[in-house]
Amino acid sequence: MKLKLPDELIFIRNGKAAQKKSTATMEGKVCVITGATSGVGLEALKRLARGGAHLIMVCRNQEKAERISRQIKDRWKVPVDIVIADFSRLDEVRNAAALIIKNYPKIDVLINSAGMHSTKLIHTSEGFEMVFCVNHLAPFLFTLLLIDRLKESAPARIIQVNSEGHRFNGLNPEDINWEKRHYTGLRGYGASKTAQLLTVWELADLLEGSDVTVNALHPGDVKTNIGNNNGWLYRWFLHHVTWHFLKDPVISGEAIYYLASDPEMSGVSGRFFNLTIDEKPAAHALDRSMGKRIWELSMKMTGV
Repeated sequence: MKLKLPDELIFIRNGKAAQKKSTATMEGKVCVITGATSGVGLEALKRLARGGAHLIMVCRNQEKAERISRQIKDRWKVPVDIVIADFSRLDEVRNAAALIIKNYPKIDVLINSAGMHSTKLIHTSEGFEMVFCVNHLAPFLFTLLLIDRLKESAPARIIQVNSEGHRFNGLNPEDINWEKRHYTGLRGYGASKTAQLLTVWELADLLEGSDVTVNALHPGDVKTNIGNNNGWLYRWFLHHVTWHFLKDPVISGEAIYYLASDPEMSGVSGRFFNLTIDEKPAAHALDRSMGKRIWELSMKMTGV
């Protein structure tokens, strides 16, 4: 008899299940990828390069980006361009979007992969809680600034790299910047990922009929450097303990490639995937009334 897990735990089984892969080509497709110099974003970049895509890397570190760009070009002979932006600064997000709109007449795929985790409460220069800004506000703004170009390029796909970490929640629209509550890293991270999921459903509704889809995915329990900005003890535990229980991030690249390229995903929108398996998120991330509230709050905070 097969054990039936409750909805809250089904992600455990999904993460261990056989995953889908795509053999579809991405030749001639223009793909914008944020956070493309490490972890999940880098694996997506490599897989899309193998598929023949024209790549636009959006990242903070120019030197690192140029090194990776050369490696990608040498190995897969595909166009790779670089746009520099720090997603903790919304003015840089706006500048990056404006540059892309100016230089690229079409965008076939937008992958928002930049993200961070902080064990301490940090506020950006604009007064936003740092993790909420990098993980939610910046990709929210970036996506909306590029949305008209995506519509003009339709069919097009938007992929928000989310996380099972949304299950930690922590989202409180009355204290979005954690000025009244005790901050913890898990709940701060959970708040950012919950907000992102809630706005995915809203955006999917707004895009209905446009032939532009938007989906979110958990990229698997994989080894990445997210959290390397934290103290030495956190970094030591991450690399010497946590990593022993995690998988190679190449599976993340394969999953993102499937969502970005496979014909089976054509027209699929407003869904959350655990790698390539359609999954039900936590109940609090499905609250559409809260989603509308967070959408309006995000619009106000980003000045859209």
